Amino acid sequence: MITLIGTGHVFNLSSAILKIFDEKNPDVMCVELDKQRYNALMIKHFNPEAYKEAGKNLPLLYKLLARFQDSMAKEYGVTAGDEMLTAINYAQSRQLPVEFIDKDAQSLFPRMLKSMPPSEKLKLMLTGFGGFFISRKRVEKELGELENNFDKYIEQIGEKFPTIKIVLIDERNMYMVQKLIELSGQHERVVAVMGDGHVPGISKLLADRNIAFESIRLSSLMSDEKGESSGPASASFTIEYKS
Repeated sequence: MITLIGTGHVFNLSSAILKIFDEKNPDVMCVELDKQRYNALMIKHFNPEAYKEAGKNLPLLYKLLARFQDSMAKEYGVTAGDEMLTAINYAQSRQLPVEFIDKDAQSLFPRMLKSMPPSEKLKLMLTGFGGFFISRKRVEKELGELENNFDKYIEQIGEKFPTIKIVLIDERNMYMVQKLIELSGQHERVVAVMGDGHVPGISKLLADRNIAFESIRLSSLMSDEKGESSGPASASFTIEYKS
């Protein structure tokens, strides 16, 4: 069984995530990282100055996204990427294998920008960058709406920025699904921690291939973290199963 855990890279969800790990008792822990991003995350935590210096050579869009995540994380009293480190530390403390299931993100951005037509680049500069810098209040207001209307949200991204959707969402979803299928053939209980935005697409791809899985959405994690769920964490799961 594959368990998808949809997180937000800027929220403090450690206790809710740890509770799910204990319930699921994974044989392998998967995280939405590639090795380079993992190394960067470790440098960021243990040597912030070196992280800032290395970040100067990153693509502009990559730096803007990272800056947005860092600023939002501070609003919630965490460091962007903490949920990935929580998963990795949990696995290492129990001597579980850790798998980095995402594509090399740094290589995606130059390819995406190279293949993006001029009209889409202009639209991104005029409207896209501004959308990255939103308040905590707006994030919380729109969180439930995004989950309930996520297909429409992704469709809107595809209409406005088709290259972004293809490269940063669709291609990565396909890559992660292939990795998860391979790992499910080697392990009975596979847990994968990823940004909540990837859960719908990966769920559909797994369902289309008749792969058994279940998904836990960000809104459920946040409710559990706030103590709004009266029952066990599994009571707030969004379950999808194919056999």
